[in-house]
Amino acid sequence: MSLKEKTLRDQLANLIEGLGYEFVGCELNQSRQGGLLRIYLDKENGVTIDDCTIVSRQVSAMLDVEDPIQGKYTLEVSSPGLDRPLFEIGHYRKVMGSQIKVRLYAPLDGRRNFVGVLLRVEEDKIVILVDLTEFTLPFSNIEKAKLVADIAK
Repeated sequence: MSLKEKTLRDQLANLIEGLGYEFVGCELNQSRQGGLLRIYLDKENGVTIDDCTIVSRQVSAMLDVEDPIQGKYTLEVSSPGLDRPLFEIGHYRKVMGSQIKVRLYAPLDGRRNFVGVLLRVEEDKIVILVDLTEFTLPFSNIEKAKLVADIAK
């Protein structure tokens, strides 16, 4: 994560938490056609469309003043949903024992994608069980991770 992205993330977290919501995380994807800033928020009894509208308006105002994203972009504000994205070590700790999907920046044992049960969270790595094999994944190599929705519950 670049310094610019970390600064943006910190600004968003401060604003959203100041509004009384949990800032789960954000993703900034940029392309030639424009960018997409996706923000995930949560609160105790779940997030409504009205909550997303409130946060979207406040974030839009902040982004208009700060102008941290070059070019055109779309702002999307939503709840994390059933397939909750995992951004920080604390998010992994909350879902230990659950099935997760992880994509790495660089391959480990010839693979970048893992789907399995999260067994442990250590200081700077996670341990995931995939088809009866344990893999230790350094947190710094995780590009993207999310909870696999258990719709049977």
